[in-house]
Amino acid sequence: MKFVLFYHSLLSDWNHGNAHFLRGICSELIARGHGVEIYEPSDAWSYSNLVSECGEAALNDFHDFYPGLESRRYRLEELDFDAALAGADLVIAHEWNDPRLIAELGNRRAESRSFKLLFHDTHHRGVTAPWEMERYDFRHFDGVLAFGEVLREIYLKNAWCGRAWTWHEAADTKVFHPLPERAKQRDLIWIGNWGDDERTQELNEFLIRPVAQLGLSASVHGVRYPGEVRERLRKAGVEYRGWLPNFRVPEVYSEARFTVHIPRRPYTERMHGIPTIRPFEALACGIPLVSAPWNDVEGLFTAGEDYLVASSGAEMQRHLRTLKADADYAAALARHGLETIRARHTCAHRVDELLSLFRSL
Repeated sequence: MKFVLFYHSLLSDWNHGNAHFLRGICSELIARGHGVEIYEPSDAWSYSNLVSECGEAALNDFHDFYPGLESRRYRLEELDFDAALAGADLVIAHEWNDPRLIAELGNRRAESRSFKLLFHDTHHRGVTAPWEMERYDFRHFDGVLAFGEVLREIYLKNAWCGRAWTWHEAADTKVFHPLPERAKQRDLIWIGNWGDDERTQELNEFLIRPVAQLGLSASVHGVRYPGEVRERLRKAGVEYRGWLPNFRVPEVYSEARFTVHIPRRPYTERMHGIPTIRPFEALACGIPLVSAPWNDVEGLFTAGEDYLVASSGAEMQRHLRTLKADADYAAALARHGLETIRARHTCAHRVDELLSLFRSL
């Protein structure tokens, strides 16, 4: 089969978590012998910020790590749709795309029965900014891939599309796996971006204060942290280390005793059942995980066995203290989470789901 994918960026994961899943899905499709062509806009916001902050060397590192992955950068006004869609069996357009691109893809689908066309949504705009989603024209799309059941229901309830399927993100276990030979260098690692004040209070309660009060050695990777927040981290004894290429995350996880998951507020208040991709990747790396509250209504994991849940900052402190003191318990927790990922939540599983969906169309 030939897959043609229009996404914000394959090359850059700077504040762009969907690049993680895209790389894993494309790698799996290629490994199975499918043809994959990826298109990303030449002025992609994530790409521009990565080059501005880290230079062209960051792109060289990507190409060295993923020699089989490449994208075609385009200007929308100059994109040759006939050439891009030639021979395609399945075309997927991600939600972080220009509405004009979505409309033109829909027009091409209306004129041709040679390919199927899906929209892929991995963001909370469906509940936090529905007016933005209403700019998209899905009339000629075959359906929507939503990264959680609650989002799938929103599409159908708002009559934005006729059909929608739940397609959760997952871990690329060819990249995300344990590295037990690496020595522990710190107690806690957290990897996540600032998030436009979507979890400021939660970061204070579930990360900064527990680290300070327990005297843990800790570090944070991520981007867009305001100066006052970096200073708050420093005072709490947390080392801020900036952007980290996602394919280097397993190395960093392997050097820490445990990590935490702190969901953004839209996922705890309105988009229940969507963990985002970080917990999948952390569990795949075999690191013990403690999460701030989120409601796993779809039963993706088993709380208390795959990871621990802290309902408050005080409970977070208790869990972290236990994990540091009891290495056997921490290892058992990590092992259970890893087994769950390998059994149900890899990019190979998601490709199986996608191919099954395509056959049903």
